[in-house]
Amino acid sequence: MPEVYTVKVAEATPATAHKPSAGPVYRCIYAKDGLMELPADLESPWQFFRDSAKRNPNNPLLGRRQKTNSKAGSYEWVTYEEAYDSALRMGSAMRRRGVNPGDRCGIYGSNCPEWIIAMEACNSCAITYVPLYDTLGPNAVEYIINHAEVPIAFVQENKIPSILSCLEQCSSNLKSIVSFGNVSTEQKKEAEKHGAACFSWKEFLQLGSVEGDLPSKKKTDICTIMYTSGTTGEPKGVIIKNEAFMAEVLSIDQILFLTDKVATVDDVYFSFLPLAHVYDQIIESYCIYKGSSIGFWQGDVRFLMEDIQTLKPSIFCGVPRVYDRIYAGIISQISSGGALKNMLFQHAYNYKLNYLEKGLPQDKASPLLDKLVFDKIKQALGGRVRILLSGAAPLPKHVEEFLRVTIGSTLSQGYGLTESCGGCFTAIGDVFSMMGTVGVPMTTIEARLESIPEMEYDALSSQPRGEICLRGSTLFSGYHKREDLTKEVIIDGWFHTGDIGEWQADGALKIIDRKKNIFKLSQGEYIAVESIENKYSQCPLITSIWVYGNSFESFLVAVVVPEKKALEDWAEKQNETGDFKSSCENPKARKFILDELNKTGQKHQLRGFEMLKAVHLEPIPFDIERDLITPTFKLKRPQLLKYFKNHIDKLYNEVKEKKV
Repeated sequence: MPEVYTVKVAEATPATAHKPSAGPVYRCIYAKDGLMELPADLESPWQFFRDSAKRNPNNPLLGRRQKTNSKAGSYEWVTYEEAYDSALRMGSAMRRRGVNPGDRCGIYGSNCPEWIIAMEACNSCAITYVPLYDTLGPNAVEYIINHAEVPIAFVQENKIPSILSCLEQCSSNLKSIVSFGNVSTEQKKEAEKHGAACFSWKEFLQLGSVEGDLPSKKKTDICTIMYTSGTTGEPKGVIIKNEAFMAEVLSIDQILFLTDKVATVDDVYFSFLPLAHVYDQIIESYCIYKGSSIGFWQGDVRFLMEDIQTLKPSIFCGVPRVYDRIYAGIISQISSGGALKNMLFQHAYNYKLNYLEKGLPQDKASPLLDKLVFDKIKQALGGRVRILLSGAAPLPKHVEEFLRVTIGSTLSQGYGLTESCGGCFTAIGDVFSMMGTVGVPMTTIEARLESIPEMEYDALSSQPRGEICLRGSTLFSGYHKREDLTKEVIIDGWFHTGDIGEWQADGALKIIDRKKNIFKLSQGEYIAVESIENKYSQCPLITSIWVYGNSFESFLVAVVVPEKKALEDWAEKQNETGDFKSSCENPKARKFILDELNKTGQKHQLRGFEMLKAVHLEPIPFDIERDLITPTFKLKRPQLLKYFKNHIDKLYNEVKEKKV
């Protein structure tokens, strides 16, 4: 395998009076002779599903655990043929309800077989599907229905009340509601009051037929409009055409073919990341393309590990928060095994790590220790996982290393946006040196860095850093009804991601910051807040932190969610009485956490003006319910400021009073 995994395909461009400099354009080594092209005969993702259903009619496609007396049992499966027939019937029923090619269909609910069948029904009839976020309140759902002009929505049974509650505001658009399950007579009447019809899943299936010709489909049809929750303002509708969606699916197949092993009919994928997001949707579409099976979780995080144990998946996609949880669970089990077991484990760990660092692939680094020592850890994910993928945020390096050594599977960290139709960079699973990076561009993408002079990021320096800009066939086609926003981010054919990257010597990219998360303090110093938060987050006494700096002030303050047990232990040692909430209000506790955070800051070489001067301790974790984080756990900074404004003002006053 080559030592450098990217090739330069165009030179750097110097700065002009109107534009900053930009570094060279790179492609991944596997696309050195040209980006991957879509085969001429492919027009729609529907072909992936249709062809797999013809090839493997009796293979299991969609599985969920059956419940008896509220206890979950084994997985029961819908075959490819059954799902295909249901999708045809649903598509036919939509057309009977007056929904035509090019119209929009909402899908609202958590992951389940009905979600995928509704998506494929849309694909069958060239209807654009619009995910309605399961985790965004009724206001966002109402906004999306009206903004995308959605005439029909497939809705999870327990979400019917929330869709009915916004029907009055959406009645000029929404005319048909189809439940994933049943609907009550009252719900039907409620819908009728606003001129809409409400159907159960079975009723709607019976409206349709498997006979008849399907509408023609084109590469340039809009496959989906996917609204991103965004950390500011109204959701933006990202337009993804069939050609971009299919190219993304095929590029995953190509990269796995060249660097690992493609999915097959024997593979099983565990579906729990929200299907309303592009990440999971693309991976599930890839599984459908390859004839693999998809098993769904129950939708309750308390039973997540039990669902995994029951399904025993071979492909697993997670986000750092999930991997953190898995890592913490395994570490606590190892620690409880006693000193001798711990010592033996550490010896085995270091032995295998050494061989991985020397460049041996995962399965050859230490097969004997995999059997004798690490097999138990492999069982934590059911024992069959062979591909682990991580995205949405940077994976802590110690967690990535631990999983690569112990879990018996390749692990690739990737990077992507809704606007890039999912993954646009991926680390190559068995290249250990790519740890801590998001790897190289996918085979459909070219990338370059653009300098940001005001932040001292220089794309032409010996350590190139700058805003990540993308060009290629898997990019979006603009924001729905928002040409102004589209023009802001697509300049001269390059999509400006707003993320800041740094090229590594082997051609891999490391994400180091976010352009929007930069602000200036009153003395003129620029603060890259996300990078600072990542460093403070390594303090073991806290679970979350939001750092804030007012541009009229010269210092930083923060709102911190402390680790409950750590604060309780501190209170016990200090003979402080009261519960967790009252400890958070205790000035001594605040000082203790502030000092520990600043020690962590010093350890990570933060500069003086990046140190915190005061903290507010918040007992309740940042959550979606209060609109403080996005569904992928990114901080919503404007909303956090609004919510904690009084506390922030108080912190600034406190610090200034001390100075006087």
